[in-house]
Formats: sequence, C-alpha cells, structure tokens
Amino acid sequence: MVSVDAALLPLADAGRAAAMSAYMRNQFPFLGVPTPARRAALKPVFKALRGLSAEDLLALAGALWERPQREYQYAALDLLCMHWKALDRTHLPALMALVRRKSWWDTVDGLASIIGDVLRREHHGMDDALAHEDFWVRRIALLHQLGWGKSTDQERLFRYAVALSHEKEFFIQKAIGWALRDYARHAPDAVRAFLSGPGACLAPLSRREAAKHL
Repeated sequence: MVSVDAALLPLADAGRAAAMSAYMRNQFPFLGVPTPARRAALKPVFKALRGLSAEDLLALAGALWERPQREYQYAALDLLCMHWKALDRTHLPALMALVRRKSWWDTVDGLASIIGDVLRREHHGMDDALAHEDFWVRRIALLHQLGWGKSTDQERLFRYAVALSHEKEFFIQKAIGWALRDYARHAPDAVRAFLSGPGACLAPLSRREAAKHL
C-alpha cells in the first residue's frame, strides 16, 4: 500500500480531481491522476508482485478498494487485470463482492472484463448473477463476454438479453445493447436475426445500441 501511495500521491492534481469527481456526479473523491499516468506509475509496482497468490492479490485489491479516492479502486482493477491468470472460478465470489462496493459503471465494467477473462478460460456462464437482486451484478452477467469475438457463447448471450429485456434500468438496457453490438462485429447476421425474432421484445434503447453498426 505504501508503494501505491508513493506512486500516486506525487501525481495528485486538485484541479483535475474536482473535474473528475464532477464527471462521476460527485459520488467519489479523486486524487486527480489521469489514467495513463496512473497506469505508468503503478506498472512497476504491480509487476513486482508477480507470483503473489490469488488470495493475497484479492486481499490487496480489497484494501485498495477501501481507500476513499477513486484512483485506488482503479489501482485495484489495474492490479487484477495484470495478474488475472492467477484467478479461477473459485475466486468469483471475492470479485463479485467488489462489484457491489462503491458501485458505478466505471468499476463495474472494469470488473466485468476481469471476470470475463476468467470465465472465458473456464467456459463458464453467469446464470446465478443473471437473477441477482443487484442490477450491477446483472450487468456483469450481460457484459462478461465482451471481446470474446467468435468464442462468444451465442445462445447464452441471446438468452441473457431476453431474460433481462423487461428491465427499466438504464444500465441494464444499455448493457444489453452493448453486448449485442460487440458480438455483431463478428456475427452480424445472427444479431440481425435475433433482433427480428426473439430480440423484438428488447427496449428501444437496447435495440438501437445493438443495431448501431449493422
């Protein structure tokens, strides 16, 4: 933790911090460190942790998550992203616990990518998350296949989209469209057929997002 502070605190910028906090609707305080500078400063710190156990990585990520400034949650994501190969499906509960703490789209979507990397390797879905009471967890279920390309489980993607098509929550409707738009880059005909068939029940926002590049 001392090393993380030593890397980030010299880069703090109060003026930038105010603007960054405003962008996030003033939900979180910031140090004012832009993403490229943060990642460059932390890369050698986190690279030195190669070989650390999954449990220790998750404990460090959890400690960073508790710090008030948003850059520390981003640092936790940087750490887990760098060392995600140390994780497996047994670590999903710890990752999902982070999803539910200090939740907003920035950290949730970062965790979706990390969780997706783990599940892609293990060919595993997120049926339990799909029915979770927390809509951020449901968003993870929708987005975990982003970037999978031709490895995307099409049946799972379409099934999840239909299962949550009734939801009014903006972040769910947007996620449905985003997931379908991403897959449409690799299977446009399949997405078109889905939108004209089972996907006809999707909210207009979801359909617009899904069809944006078709």
